[in-house]
Amino acid sequence: MDQLTPSNLPPDFAARLPHIVPAPYLAEVLRAFTLHRPTTFRVNSLKTTRAALIAQLAHAGFSVEPVAWCADAFILRNKSKAELIETPAYQNGELYVQSLSSMIPPLILQPMPGEKIGDLAAAPGSKTTQIAALMQNTGELIANDRSKIRLFKLVANLKLQGVKNARTSLGEGEQLWKRFPEYFDRTLVDVPCSLEGRFETGNPKSFGDWSLKKVRTLSVHQCHLLRAAVSATKPGGVIVYSTCTLSPEENEGVLDWLIAKEGDAVEMLPIEMPVAAQPGITTWERQTYAPAVALSARILPSDTLEGFFIAKLRKVRSNLP
Repeated sequence: MDQLTPSNLPPDFAARLPHIVPAPYLAEVLRAFTLHRPTTFRVNSLKTTRAALIAQLAHAGFSVEPVAWCADAFILRNKSKAELIETPAYQNGELYVQSLSSMIPPLILQPMPGEKIGDLAAAPGSKTTQIAALMQNTGELIANDRSKIRLFKLVANLKLQGVKNARTSLGEGEQLWKRFPEYFDRTLVDVPCSLEGRFETGNPKSFGDWSLKKVRTLSVHQCHLLRAAVSATKPGGVIVYSTCTLSPEENEGVLDWLIAKEGDAVEMLPIEMPVAAQPGITTWERQTYAPAVALSARILPSDTLEGFFIAKLRKVRSNLP
C-alpha cells in the first residue's frame, strides 16, 4: 500500500482494510475513498409524485438519473447540491437530499401502513422521513434522539417533509424500551458510528477524529442500543441494525454480542439486498463470531455508494426481565 500522508487515510484504518475487504475489491474500495460522490436525492411521496418532481427539475435545467433499485431515488448529474437546495422543490420539502446507501435500511425494514415503528437514533431524519413516506403517513412512528440540538433538526425536517404520523422523543436510545416495552412492530436502530464508509481522502475532516479507541468506545454504545431495540420490539417483530462504517467491532461484533446476550430470543434473517454487498465476516482479530452474523451485509464504498452495514433480525420471544 502506498505511503500514507496526513491528507490520506489514517494508517491504522488503512492497515485494517485488507482484513475487512475481500482482496478482489480492495483496489476499487481504496479508489472510492478518493472520490467525491454525486448528489443523490429521494422524491418525497408525501408531497409530490415522481413524475411531477422530475418535470419541475427538468424545467429548471437539472439533469437527473434514475436509480434502478429505488423508484423514488435519483442521482444529480449536471449541477451542484448547492444549486439543488435553492430550488422551490427542495425548500417546499418535495425532495430529500440523502445518500443512496442511507436509503437502503428503511427498504430492508419494510414498514407498512398502520404499523407502530420505532427509530431509536433518528436525527436528523433522513431515514425517519423515508419511513413515514413508506407508511403513507399512517400508523405511529416514534422518532428518538439523545441530542437536543439534533432533535431540533429532526423536528424541522419532519415538518418540512409533511410527516404527520411521527412523535419525537428526547432521550438515550438505550432507555427507550422502558417507555415502550415490546411496543413496535418494527424498529430501526441506525447507530452513531465511526463513519468509515464516508471517508474521502480529499476531505481530511471526514476522518480527522477517527481512532481505534473511538471505534471500540462506539461499539459498546451500539451494543446497548441494539439490545434496547430488541426489547422495544414485539415478539415476531423485525429489527434492522445499520451503520455507515466498515469496522467489524461496530458491525458483526455488535451482532455477536447481542446473540450471546439474548440467545434464542432473536434470530438473524437473510437480507435481499438491492445492491451488491459482501456477507458479514465471522472471524476478526482472533475472535470467532456466531455463524449467523454472516447473514448481515456490508456495502463496500463505490462511485455512487457509501460504505454501509445492514443486519435484519426477528424477535422470536419476549426478552423482558
